[in-house]
Amino acid sequence: MLALLAALFAGAASAQAGKAPSVSFAAVPLVTAPRAAQTMVNLNFRVATGFHINSNTPKDEFLIPTALKMDLPTDIVLGKIAYPEGQELTFPFSPDQKLSVYSGDFTISVAVHPLLSVTPGKYVMHGVLRFQACDNAQCFPPKTVPVSFDVKVVKEPATHHANPAQSPHVHN
Repeated sequence: MLALLAALFAGAASAQAGKAPSVSFAAVPLVTAPRAAQTMVNLNFRVATGFHINSNTPKDEFLIPTALKMDLPTDIVLGKIAYPEGQELTFPFSPDQKLSVYSGDFTISVAVHPLLSVTPGKYVMHGVLRFQACDNAQCFPPKTVPVSFDVKVVKEPATHHANPAQSPHVHN
């Protein structure tokens, strides 16, 4: 445990030679969301080669979880945020403990739900992904990456009203 804590704080005092840990966010195509309905949006991220970040559910209380925080416009409600399962890996700084991490590409899904009161139009969703990156030797101070995507709110589909059944009586 002490080795793990030492590795966590070692990154705060020094930077990896050559490149800094980073996570990038891929642009999201325009999302069309009908009012009064929930629409799932996939947010794609990439962890730089040679690094990993703690998952949303790290295995140790001293590790900082990856967390998405969204700030949505009034009358657009944030539904469930679905994080992927982390990969369970061991590292030289903690060989006896498997850590739950993301590396390479990963996707977080969020549900947006425009209320019936929302005026149809285009809205920008803003947020941040907070993460702690590590390499095989050390962990670095937490960072954030901005997240934004556009949602085009449209009127809900018209409800189909079936014609009432014809009268079985013959009318002359």
